[in-house]
Amino acid sequence: MPLDMTPFTVTADDLLPENLNFGVSFETTKFTEKKYVINDVTGEYIGVVGKDFTCADHRTFFTDIHNNTTENLGADQCDGMDIKFSTAHNNAWALMDMTLPKVTAKIETDKHSTTIAQRIIALHGIDGTASNTVFYGAIDFFCTNGMVRGEHDKVRRKNSSGFSMDRFITSLDKSKQDFYAQSERLQHWATKSLAAVNVKDMLEHILKSDRKAEKMFSLYNQEVSTRGRNVFALYSAFTNYASYADERNGFSMRNTGLDTEAKTMFGREHEVSKWIESPAFKQLVAA
Repeated sequence: MPLDMTPFTVTADDLLPENLNFGVSFETTKFTEKKYVINDVTGEYIGVVGKDFTCADHRTFFTDIHNNTTENLGADQCDGMDIKFSTAHNNAWALMDMTLPKVTAKIETDKHSTTIAQRIIALHGIDGTASNTVFYGAIDFFCTNGMVRGEHDKVRRKNSSGFSMDRFITSLDKSKQDFYAQSERLQHWATKSLAAVNVKDMLEHILKSDRKAEKMFSLYNQEVSTRGRNVFALYSAFTNYASYADERNGFSMRNTGLDTEAKTMFGREHEVSKWIESPAFKQLVAA
């Protein structure tokens, strides 16, 4: 369930779900170059890392991100912030997704109008599967599809070198400006017709998979019925793929029996980032 929180300084007990509210300890394995990662609340062994690996726990990382966000952006941007957590690897991999419903923009096509809001996505891993990372994006309130803008929209440091909170704060200062710049780009896409474009062929070129292109073309046509035949409808199909993995869009996730669903879905958002940075897509949206 999402947490609806007003901007104030929080503790880990205020912010985190119980399954992420734990410290980290380590224990040497029989192979001296490796050590176990242990949840110090449950005593579970949740990972194996190199002997020199160090990291902050989820408590420290996520509360620091939250509190610096609310302190630097203030109530005019953070009031009503909606926070959702997702996890993988037995809670060793975690993502905090903060939506700012006060920072919004309207996107209008010739058939439809929707509102997007700014997102701040913080990713943290304590088993070596993720670097401390913050991404910026948007979410479409019409269909709750997540949008991560691009590979450049992140602050990243490896666990071993430490997360740069100063750089994160600097990025916060311009995040609102960047969000509105992104919304202007999306509005341009909403007015960019695809009526004369062979979208199926283009998808085969961008996605590098005939099967995936076929399913994405079907999803695009569903979006067209609501949003019109434009680039924003195509982008909405992309973000739908990155937001759902079931019969709703035809991109069901294969059940491997491993605790990786949340990580896989976030990986889809990065697929979308690469697709929209591809030469074919950039040529499509050129003025």
